[in-house]
Amino acid sequence: MNDIEKLELLNSKTKNTLMETLGIRYTEIGADYLVATMPVNEKVHQPMGLLHGGASVAFAESVGSPASLLFVDPEKYEIRGIEISANHLRTKRKGLLTATAKIIHKGKMTHLWEIRITDEKKNLISLCKLTNIVIPRK
Repeated sequence: MNDIEKLELLNSKTKNTLMETLGIRYTEIGADYLVATMPVNEKVHQPMGLLHGGASVAFAESVGSPASLLFVDPEKYEIRGIEISANHLRTKRKGLLTATAKIIHKGKMTHLWEIRITDEKKNLISLCKLTNIVIPRK
């Protein structure tokens, strides 16, 4: 499967999920990274009209978890996020965010990802770290 087919497959799996609700679209894939976008609008605001930190964390996990699928046979293994941390450095009221997940550690049973969420001007909005566990399918 080529990269375009992988992106199409990832995007097709978002129907009726949190990713669809948040407007997340996978846009670029590579050997050790995955990129997606998410619009900032009222759907992802907290009551003060700013980007909700939880939306940023959900965005980060929605990019980092499927990124682990790059390294496993999805017919044999499943991925689960087991820990995530986030530092929110800036906020947004509207616009388009980009999350880039890059592998830090690729073990047999765990993957550690850095996910950088930036805005249209490449300003760093959130810096996240996600640990995934690789488990055999039952």
